[in-house]
Amino acid sequence: MMFWASGLIYLRTRPTCLSTDSSILQARLDMEVVVNRLIHSLRTRGAPPLRRLFFLPVAVLFVWQPFVANARGAPDSFADLAERLLPAVVNISTTQKVKRQGGPHQGPQFQFPEGSPFRDFFDRFNRRPGDQPARRVTSLGSGFIIDRSGYVVTNNHVIEGADKVTVILHEGKKFDAEIVGKDKKTDLALLKIKPGDTELTAVPFGASNKARVGDWVIAIGNPLGLGGTVTAGIISARGRDIRSGPYDDYIQTDAPINRGNSGGPLFDMKGAVIGVNTAILSPSGGSIGIGFSVPANLAKNVISQLREFGTTRRGWLGVQIQTVSPEIAESLGLDAPKGALVAGVLENSPAEAAGVKQGDVIVEFDNREVPESRKLPRMVAETSVGKDVAVRVWRGGKEVGLTVRLGELEKVDQASITTRGSRRNSPKDASQEIDALGLALSPITPELTEKFEIEESTKGVVITDVKKGSDAEERRLRPGDLIVEVSQEPVALPADVASQVEKARENGRKVVLLLVDKDGDMRFIPLRIKEE
Repeated sequence: MMFWASGLIYLRTRPTCLSTDSSILQARLDMEVVVNRLIHSLRTRGAPPLRRLFFLPVAVLFVWQPFVANARGAPDSFADLAERLLPAVVNISTTQKVKRQGGPHQGPQFQFPEGSPFRDFFDRFNRRPGDQPARRVTSLGSGFIIDRSGYVVTNNHVIEGADKVTVILHEGKKFDAEIVGKDKKTDLALLKIKPGDTELTAVPFGASNKARVGDWVIAIGNPLGLGGTVTAGIISARGRDIRSGPYDDYIQTDAPINRGNSGGPLFDMKGAVIGVNTAILSPSGGSIGIGFSVPANLAKNVISQLREFGTTRRGWLGVQIQTVSPEIAESLGLDAPKGALVAGVLENSPAEAAGVKQGDVIVEFDNREVPESRKLPRMVAETSVGKDVAVRVWRGGKEVGLTVRLGELEKVDQASITTRGSRRNSPKDASQEIDALGLALSPITPELTEKFEIEESTKGVVITDVKKGSDAEERRLRPGDLIVEVSQEPVALPADVASQVEKARENGRKVVLLLVDKDGDMRFIPLRIKEE
């Protein structure tokens, strides 16, 4: 038993912070030696079988506890990783001409004849602010080399409007850069330099989808123009939507990021780029531990297209969508709020050709589930142009399968497309109050058309009053809005609305879904039916 006790003491005093592969391996070997000695002691000393059965599991538990609990300890240092990666991170300097602002000159205007000795002296007083030459403005950012031939990734806002872009290596060498392509929607840009005899260090993109909240990361960039700077932190969150564009899916990190870090890389512990540092959330402009990076899985697809075509080539479906709230899900008979609700179908779009209808809920796209509406634009954008895609929609209480051949977003003239379904005049009828919805409604009349500036060729029912304290008021419905559909059925008269509300009651529904035209913007709005 003395050996048994000493074995426990040995195990308890083993280091519990195993931060490197070698220390973990050594600890495992040491533990195996102890276990073998323990088993040998029990056998040679004739321990009863019951005692053996008791001591062995306990021994294994003590052996493996420190290993399992501390296998992912904090790194001892980031120095080796930083030394390897710093040469691949560059500073980016841009210059552009900015016109001086100025209004009409209010000072005295001195006039002298040609050849007068006073004319040259007073010319400076006669110059108007608008006549002054444009000044040159310099800004700084960061970037990283992805190919030894000279391709550099950065943010679009770093080089936006620049007349000249200069890439500065970690060692100080400077190169003029050509803008290969840029994408405002993801705020990414690709540059090209000619390194000549200079040997460049490149870094690869990693798999950002495998990064987990809590993983260590390091950011390298040019904060506040100081030059190559390394900061460390963890992944704080994934899939952040900061409302900067249609494809927001940011990695959030607490690794300090400041002005000048834009366009710099966010590395994992293997030295792969899992994000492009793009934005911070800060009331002061400095780091407060909330930074955002474009995930590598999104960035590498965009950069690949910029490198091949000089622009992006995104798939285009041609629908206007909105979020499926719990109330909308209930009104449509969905078992949970999911998918993307089609608020409008654009004319001559792939969606229209495939038979997608206003009021459909897209629940699957290209055999992938659509968990929420904001995920759909990215799923469509990442799909190849011209591909035949299987789409499943929720329509009339059941799923319907469709096939859509995607168009190319960049070729669409957004100004020339309109939402399917022009509005038409409705017959006159007396106004009616729908107490169940807290609304007063009227058919479209010339008086209401003039009062609310309703365009010609309209359809639907006009809201003339909204009851205070009603669900309609909370949903921000207001007089002048047009109800186009109720429960996905077109309405032209207040009586049509009342009929659909009554039908919903009979079916046990507590919510009706309205399609509302608010100044040309079609939105689905769920309203609770007031109990009688």
